[in-house]
Amino acid sequence: MFFHSTFRLKAGVAVAALALGAALISAGPAQAAVPAHAARGGHGGGSSSSTLAPRTQFTMAADGSSGLTQGGEGIPNIDSVKSTIAKYYGDPGTGIASKTSSPYISEMSSIVAKQTRSLKAIYQKAIRHHEKPAIVFDADDTTLMTYDMEVADMHFTFDPAEQDVWVQDQRFPATPSMVSMVETAKKMGFTIFGLTGRNDDQKAATLGNLKKVGYTAFTSKNFYTKWTGKGTSQQPSYVTCATAKCTTVEYKALTRKHIEKQGYDIALNVGDQWSDLQGGYADRVLKLPNPTYYLPSADLPGVKEPRLAPRTHFVMKADGSSGLTQSGEGIPNIDSVKSTIAAYYGDTGTGLSNKTSSPYISETQKILKREIPRVASQCYAASTKGQKPAIVLDADDTTLWTYDMEVADMHFTFDPAEQDVWVQDQRFPATPGMTTLAGVAKAAGCTLIGLTGRNDDQKTATLANLAKVGYSGFTAENYYTKWTGQGASQQPSYITCAAAKCTTIEYKSQTRAHVESAAGGGYTVVANYGDQFSDLIGGHAKRTVKLPNPTYYLP
Repeated sequence: MFFHSTFRLKAGVAVAALALGAALISAGPAQAAVPAHAARGGHGGGSSSSTLAPRTQFTMAADGSSGLTQGGEGIPNIDSVKSTIAKYYGDPGTGIASKTSSPYISEMSSIVAKQTRSLKAIYQKAIRHHEKPAIVFDADDTTLMTYDMEVADMHFTFDPAEQDVWVQDQRFPATPSMVSMVETAKKMGFTIFGLTGRNDDQKAATLGNLKKVGYTAFTSKNFYTKWTGKGTSQQPSYVTCATAKCTTVEYKALTRKHIEKQGYDIALNVGDQWSDLQGGYADRVLKLPNPTYYLPSADLPGVKEPRLAPRTHFVMKADGSSGLTQSGEGIPNIDSVKSTIAAYYGDTGTGLSNKTSSPYISETQKILKREIPRVASQCYAASTKGQKPAIVLDADDTTLWTYDMEVADMHFTFDPAEQDVWVQDQRFPATPGMTTLAGVAKAAGCTLIGLTGRNDDQKTATLANLAKVGYSGFTAENYYTKWTGQGASQQPSYITCAAAKCTTIEYKSQTRAHVESAAGGGYTVVANYGDQFSDLIGGHAKRTVKLPNPTYYLP
């Protein structure tokens, strides 16, 4: 269904290009509302870099539904989210959170200090009403901190078997400031309850871990873990659920109800997930920050709690620096970002993109409906003036589509060895519609220039993959891959860099300058296409066109 027309553009190429644009537009309405990022760059090296920068404000629903309505640039880029979270936790890039100083520690200290100051008044009020005041605490990221497991070990992809190793080994440190709060509440006279989604087989180890890091208030009697359905670990009679598998809210709210039926008044319920807090049976709730995972759960039937819901508007800089200034609730939750990206690519949860219909395909279609006639006219006009027009195209997610590798295989954690397997096996499909754009540009008189961060050892396989999925016109002579530093694959003389390791911008902009030089063919680069802003910054192209890609960020 996607751009299968073939056009032979001769002397009337401009007219044919306009007809092509009209035909593409009439093919059906595009659903995406965000256009390509296009900027005019200096042909002789003048740069419009100030306009080539990622968005910093986002609207995102926690359930991922924003992926159906926001364009690709309107989805928080997952690599930028990871960098933001790392800054917030004081993680220098090792996946290990700082245990002494970080924005997270500072925010936790502020939240806990404020809540602790109010405990005495809360306790005294309960006693005046002849109540038995209690506080309920969740475990993971409420009393015990899981960041090092989630990031250094699991790379944000939860593994229940590996989590059990951490639980049984009692590896978790205390969540910052929480030992002091729990112990202060205990001394005041509050009864302390634990209520966690960890299961009964993990109860003893969890209590051991809590004691190990300084908590003395939790007891086996007052610590609730979830049943496994095996042996004596069965669903208790006080928890009744709408379906066979209880939701988090059903389990936790009905357990709090059970606690209150024992004569306690839950004066405060503390958790890091909104689902820890939904469902009532507590006088007050305290939400602790946690952007590292999201455990959604529907409200109880007939209960509406709109105030117990994640934020939907975010400010985030691509370099992660927002993690130093935004609160934990102000950082896009990484699980919600994953769900949003999946919805955008039509991924039903398998890690595989839909190849026929998705918001991503619709948005790309809209971009190309506008772009194909434009570039055809530019190519033809330049060639009639005696110039040598060319377009420059990046590889990954500009001409070849990497989603299935990035998500189904790598789970958003890039593995260069595995990427090389995909490259050498020529596994990548074409980016939607780009074979047609390349073919029209070539027919209109443009030379196709490939410019990719893939290395020289991957050049042959990349060219074969491009041909395999329908591109014609790429040649080894005009396809630029990056040097490996081994054997004959060395940094070319036309590239000079500020440091030993060239940046993407240095490599790509200076290669485009070389393409425009006599030594590189003397081409006029009428358009430069890329999915990363670093593909486009640095000039040496009359126009730059940004294609959408929230699945990784290459600054």
